[in-house]
Amino acid sequence: MIRPTGEQYVIASHGYRAVVTQTGVLRRLRHDGRELVDGFAEDAMPAAGRGQLLVPWPNRIRDGRYEFGGTTHQLALTEPKRGNASHGLVRWASWSVFRHDPALVELRYFLPAQTGYPWALDLRTTWEVGAGGLTVTQAATNRSDSAAPYASGAHPYLLAGPGPCDGWELELPAATYLTVDEERLLPTGRASFEGIVSDPLGSTVLNHAVTDLQRDADGVASVRLRNGTDGTGTELWVDAHHRWLQVYTGDDTPTPRVSVAVEPMTAPPDAFNSGEDLVVLDPGASFSASWGIRSL
Repeated sequence: MIRPTGEQYVIASHGYRAVVTQTGVLRRLRHDGRELVDGFAEDAMPAAGRGQLLVPWPNRIRDGRYEFGGTTHQLALTEPKRGNASHGLVRWASWSVFRHDPALVELRYFLPAQTGYPWALDLRTTWEVGAGGLTVTQAATNRSDSAAPYASGAHPYLLAGPGPCDGWELELPAATYLTVDEERLLPTGRASFEGIVSDPLGSTVLNHAVTDLQRDADGVASVRLRNGTDGTGTELWVDAHHRWLQVYTGDDTPTPRVSVAVEPMTAPPDAFNSGEDLVVLDPGASFSASWGIRSL
């Protein structure tokens, strides 16, 4: 029998060990035996987006409809209860392995033009572990004869020890977030993120797209999640191309509050309509963005 997520590619170095699947999913990540992400069993499917890649858009598109280049496009509604197109077109795709070394795996996927997204993209994603933890690089090249809208993201759930997350401390240096309507979780405006996160998290419910991130001299922003016992935990970092993070305590998942999703995003929810931080890939042009996870 074939595993639900296909082949399993193991990479390891400097105490880090990751398992990446044929479907482009980060299924496991450990450091010195400690779990850094909330993964899933080898014989299971990833629930609630666990470890999946979100391309060519992360998060939601209102009604699955948008206008680009003077043409209106209609995507399938993959979040039917809210009437949205959600998290791109590759969550269940079968990628091809291009390179698999002891500490690195590179997968490639040809995303064909299709209803609602009539552009063909060559996609490349690399997962590599080393002294600094896991680095993930997501890249795309437009193989069509017209410009294409594009954004990328990913959906790791971070761990800081045994759940629930209520006793964990979350360091999230963001100034603002998108307000959303309760029914469809679509953007309605912006507000200050100050005071949203309690320390420790306690009963704080998070499902926020945050931005205006505090960055270091290299443009890197970091989110740190620590347990309240010994201060160990997990850090997720993003490069300057990732201007947004979705932080989510998973309260409406099958396993609520056992982890915290911190989702790198190069553009916010509904960017195909707002145009905010949306990448426009000209014919033959490429775009690449990196993020990573390390142990604390």
